[in-house]
Amino acid sequence: MLVYPSGIDLSSRTLRHLSGFLAGHRRRIGSRWRRLTCGRQAMLVLAQRCGDTYARLAAGFRIGIVTAYRYIREAVDLPAALAPTLEQAMTTVRMKAYVILDGTVLSIDRIAADRPYYSVKKKYHRMNVQVLADPAGRLIWASDALPGATRDLTAVRVHGIPAALAADDIKCWAGKAYQGADPAILCPDRGEHLRGWRRRHNRDHAKIRSLGERAMAILKSWRFLRKHRCSTTRITAVVRAVLALELAT
Repeated sequence: MLVYPSGIDLSSRTLRHLSGFLAGHRRRIGSRWRRLTCGRQAMLVLAQRCGDTYARLAAGFRIGIVTAYRYIREAVDLPAALAPTLEQAMTTVRMKAYVILDGTVLSIDRIAADRPYYSVKKKYHRMNVQVLADPAGRLIWASDALPGATRDLTAVRVHGIPAALAADDIKCWAGKAYQGADPAILCPDRGEHLRGWRRRHNRDHAKIRSLGERAMAILKSWRFLRKHRCSTTRITAVVRAVLALELAT
């Protein structure tokens, strides 16, 4: 097998932060010896960010495939448990002038029979995740993943986002897909040939919403979120772990 050095486009601060999680966890459970140190286990998880398979990761770190899977699962669950819930995120949201709501889709490896995960619009299997960002485009909160056939409007209602925003009278800017969700969620006007103030309104609305694309870019910079090979039941934990690491660093 040929090997070569590679780089991960993350700061060493993220590595140290995840290593600290793992060190504390090993002390709590009384783990005395592992094939990988806390730093190497953290590096294994961050290396998966590049989208490598478990087989390639196991070979690179000189461990078994089952061990690689177990180490990665353990290191994902620890920060995922610390990701803020929607209620906790509202504490941060209340200090902002407004928030930006948007949805993103995560491509997954499913068979054609998995209809709940198939998006007719995108023509591939996916999971639906809703994201709240601050006016500067920084991540505040990410929802649990729902099957890709779920529309954005349905997803925000399932997660209770309109009710949470309305309870604190928080202004929220969102796209056309969210029209009718709640008066607290501001959406652009529909129509192909808008004129006058309606056209200016949509243009200004788009400028504000465009900042939310930065939050999406941060989320998608974790490459394994672009094409998931794991079980759909694990995607929520992975998204929450990424959110926790981004908020901490």
